[in-house]
Amino acid sequence: MLIQENLCIQEKLKILTDAAKYDVACTSSGVKRRGKAGSIGNTLEAGICHSFGADGRCISLLKILFTNQCIYDCKYCVNRSSNDVVRTSFTPDEVCRLTIEFYRRNFIEGLFLSSGILNHANRTMELLYETVYKLRKQWNFNGYIHVKAIPGADEELVEQMGFLADRMSINLELPTAEGLKSLAPGKTRDKILKPMRQIQQGISVSSHLLGYDRELKKSYAVQRAGFAGGAALIKPELANGAGLLLNGNGAGSRCIPASAYKKNPFVPAGQSTQIIVGATPETDYQMLSVSQALYRNYGLKRVFYSAYIPVNEDSKLPAPGGRPPLLREHRLYQADWLLRFYGFQAEELLSEAQPNFNVFLDPKCDWALRHLEYFPVEVSRASYDQLLRVPGMGVKSAMRIVAARRKGKLSFEDLKRMGVVMKRAQYFITCSGHMSEGFKLDRDYITNSLLGDERRAAWDIEHKDSFRQLSLFDDMHMEMPVTREDQYGAVVGSL
Repeated sequence: MLIQENLCIQEKLKILTDAAKYDVACTSSGVKRRGKAGSIGNTLEAGICHSFGADGRCISLLKILFTNQCIYDCKYCVNRSSNDVVRTSFTPDEVCRLTIEFYRRNFIEGLFLSSGILNHANRTMELLYETVYKLRKQWNFNGYIHVKAIPGADEELVEQMGFLADRMSINLELPTAEGLKSLAPGKTRDKILKPMRQIQQGISVSSHLLGYDRELKKSYAVQRAGFAGGAALIKPELANGAGLLLNGNGAGSRCIPASAYKKNPFVPAGQSTQIIVGATPETDYQMLSVSQALYRNYGLKRVFYSAYIPVNEDSKLPAPGGRPPLLREHRLYQADWLLRFYGFQAEELLSEAQPNFNVFLDPKCDWALRHLEYFPVEVSRASYDQLLRVPGMGVKSAMRIVAARRKGKLSFEDLKRMGVVMKRAQYFITCSGHMSEGFKLDRDYITNSLLGDERRAAWDIEHKDSFRQLSLFDDMHMEMPVTREDQYGAVVGSL
């Protein structure tokens, strides 16, 4: 495999930005660092790479691979070693110059830097470290930087990078050891989990020595047992189930003296990972259990889900020509949100008997319909944890309800003004002991009422890239046939 060294920087940029588009594990949530004298850039507000900041701004970053050359032959990857594609690589100075020039033109506010494995994991990690070091120390770039840790790289290189980057990530790729062995034979569980554990330990040491604990701010660190919000806490434990990737300790170690952690924060925005959805036959329950174990045991900030896109042909991959499982990816993101912020557990949302999510209902509505014994919830008396379980209520709206009901009675109109999505919530709540007029707590009735909007949303997700020219009366939601009189009226303009 030869790298094309005679390409100009624009040609390299075109190749290496396109090669990076399949990696979705990038965000800047979790770090706010203001600008400082003598430096350029900042990380205020949260959100990079087409994410949204706290003030509503859409913020972007330069997302590139350092090189698309790779010694691994992962069957799902467009950059696999057996693919006949043009190979190229940046130099550290080229990445620095690109980042600074794009920033000065206000195109970006940060950098997401990943890479294929160039000859050896250590050599690749050294080049990434040199790049980020020059950006920080020589170019005084103070903006957000997210770097991929290279599985198998030396622990000291990973640790040194942690003091320069805002976020680091190691892609889990596939949720089971069997899937990893089948589709990514060059990667092993130990290579992935070892740096993940090392980064977790570094974050913990940094938080302790700097006088605060970032882990305590995460909703998944303390999960309540039961719907009513009892006092019992669930102890962290690894995901159970045969063949799950998280069956090892993955212990890491520190190479740099602890005194270094007092001077600079270590990976202040936390670490994240990515799981490919649909390349292997694991169920949603297995994927969600793995994500839950990562949050509990490795302190991850985010788990990203990437719908499998067929870019290669291989007998071990799903048949080519199928659509990416976008709806399945969407349901996993919805469930992941419930794990992190709403106190749900994977075992509540799915089970061995029901291993995959409902196609037509979001996970929260599906759970509520299977547990109508907990409803309706009286908004004037329900605990915060109970309100979070109501479909259509989010963290902010639940907090507003708890604060507002101390001052007086709440009506359905008040709830709507607080941000409650009444199209869902109205079936599961009461105000002053009364449900909305005409509604009843019946599973079939509620399901039929919710399915209309959910079916349309599911169709839009799975067909987001398909377009068709509609005729005047071609409406997929119309139930009654169009009469000849209406057709004539439309032509003469008398409708």
